[in-house]
Amino acid sequence: MEAALLAAFMLSACVFTVLLEHPGSPVHQAIGNPLGRRALAGLAMGASLIVLVHSSWGKQSGAHMNPAVTLTFWSLGKIERWDAAFYVAAQFAGGASGVAVADLLIGFPLRHSAVNYAATTPGPGGAVIALRAEFLISLLLMSAVLIVSNSRRFSRYTALVAGALVAAFITFEAPLSGMSMNPARTLGSALPANEWNPLWIYFIAPPLAMLLAGGLYRFRRGGHAVFCAKLHHHNGKRCIFRCKYGELNVQ
Repeated sequence: MEAALLAAFMLSACVFTVLLEHPGSPVHQAIGNPLGRRALAGLAMGASLIVLVHSSWGKQSGAHMNPAVTLTFWSLGKIERWDAAFYVAAQFAGGASGVAVADLLIGFPLRHSAVNYAATTPGPGGAVIALRAEFLISLLLMSAVLIVSNSRRFSRYTALVAGALVAAFITFEAPLSGMSMNPARTLGSALPANEWNPLWIYFIAPPLAMLLAGGLYRFRRGGHAVFCAKLHHHNGKRCIFRCKYGELNVQ
């Protein structure tokens, strides 16, 4: 389920990148302002994330779709070691599979230099700026997920908050780093795009930032204040995590 969810997210990313950035696309030609195109891309990908988290499989797997998210919940004691290992493996497989399927379906337009398999690469500011930007947005996203998902009042809105942040980051931060926050997402595009030089940025910044977010949350509120690793728990799906979600609802 985790592999399929990230594959679907990557397929969506490839489709919308072609629509918005390929020079021959009518959408690209109609919207000349790069900020406007990024805003539309942000809305599309934020909505894609929300739909996937609220999907049947997203409700069951927890819809991490990101090794950095899974490792953070593992560090907080919510996931068994082997479950975390297989989640991470599935996420990397899903990211690569999604781009491969998109390549089969879309073909040449996805390979165009303006699209380049929706690869995430540093902007004109270079690798250091991209590293800092990835660290900051990853820290903000994981902090928001932990705060909202562990709130009795707001936990049902976790996916909406995450989707809104993804939309905002794509709109405003993407020129700095390409907006990844996800090693599996970046590798999925880097494989066919042959973009290896900046890969270290996306393997270092998001995991470290999200682990820091988890550590700060535990320091401020305690490990007991992390109730589950699911992003959507208002459902009857089986939970495989070290779950205390029921305790959240009786607070």
